[in-house]
Amino acid sequence: MKIIVVENEQRAREGIIRLIGMLSEEYEVVARASNGETGLELIVQLEPDVVFTDIKMPYMNGVELIRAVRARGFRTEFVVVSAYADFKMAQQCISLDVADYLLKPLTRSDMETALSRIQARLDGRRVYPAAEPDSLRKQYPDAHPLVLRALDAIQSGYGGKISQKGLAQQLGISPEYFSYLFSIHVGEPFSYFLRRYRIRQALLLYRRKDVDRKSVPYAVGFSDPKYFNRVFREFTGKTPSEYLREQDKS
Repeated sequence: MKIIVVENEQRAREGIIRLIGMLSEEYEVVARASNGETGLELIVQLEPDVVFTDIKMPYMNGVELIRAVRARGFRTEFVVVSAYADFKMAQQCISLDVADYLLKPLTRSDMETALSRIQARLDGRRVYPAAEPDSLRKQYPDAHPLVLRALDAIQSGYGGKISQKGLAQQLGISPEYFSYLFSIHVGEPFSYFLRRYRIRQALLLYRRKDVDRKSVPYAVGFSDPKYFNRVFREFTGKTPSEYLREQDKS
């Protein structure tokens, strides 16, 4: 996994690089930058798998950097690192499909979880075919146009961070109105639908023989395997282990 770290504070930059180096030889920091402009040049040149970027930087901030990379068509994964729990900034990052939003100071556990999640996203992008050939649009053909756009976002981004507030902002409506539209046209609340959809994708992945089963929770958008297990049981009546034992016997 090729990684670039873009952080204007040298101490924080070296700290991120040190944490990455502690985890695995497979994680290689190929470059570092102290501002967004230099970071963009390095990303275009080296095409990394992952970029860790600060938000507040000279010349080009983190959000501008991500937008510039997205505009060029690169499929780089981004982890935003910030000293501030800024809700509006987090919403912007969600709309840009960042893999994670971490608060300083980072811990080894933060880094390990973030990189495991990203590895699952990369594996899903490179190895797994579309888990569900029929689009959600086809299942709800008469839904409101805004709901159809939300369903598109769920189908394409269920492996990342998706929230009702983030989607509402993308659609230009209030979270309350979005919740009302979604429930009326889909027949169930957004949060329930998203959890159920992710578990459906997990079931499809578990049925494949070439999938790393440990990566499945991360691949379908869960950062906490214990929470995934609880939701999995909620919708299937079984734990993942029980389900997999049955699959192995069949």
